[in-house]
Amino acid sequence: MVVTVSAERIDIAAETMAMSGAGDAGALVTFSGFCRDEEGRLSALELEHYPGMAQQQIARIAEEALERWPLFGVRAAHRFGTILPGEEIVFVACASKHRGAAFEAASFIMDFMKTKAPFWKREHLKDGSVGGWVESRATDEASQGRWQKR
Repeated sequence: MVVTVSAERIDIAAETMAMSGAGDAGALVTFSGFCRDEEGRLSALELEHYPGMAQQQIARIAEEALERWPLFGVRAAHRFGTILPGEEIVFVACASKHRGAAFEAASFIMDFMKTKAPFWKREHLKDGSVGGWVESRATDEASQGRWQKR
């Protein structure tokens, strides 16, 4: 398992290649999330985080995925700082013997990172104004809720 939280750009190709050839893996599922320009009104997205805790929380989520699914490996990377439209914000990769486990684990990690990892977003608009801190969406909470242990 590899978890990084950094202001540096995420090298998606290198992250993906680091997961390839994982022995008996028959599936590698990756997810890359990017900053949108919000129909041309956004000049940048500012991401703040709780240093140390953000990486620790993502690692805890990745560990839980490793316990819940038969995975050969997990990689997760999340950026903070000023992110421009078109730039990557987050990357998740899960390797498993079969695709079902890899898809579910990657989705699980993203759902929890979106709702539970200590990151805060604020929009910087092209008109020069700064928006408020972006609230989480009910749809994100609903997605995360499907993973509650029964």
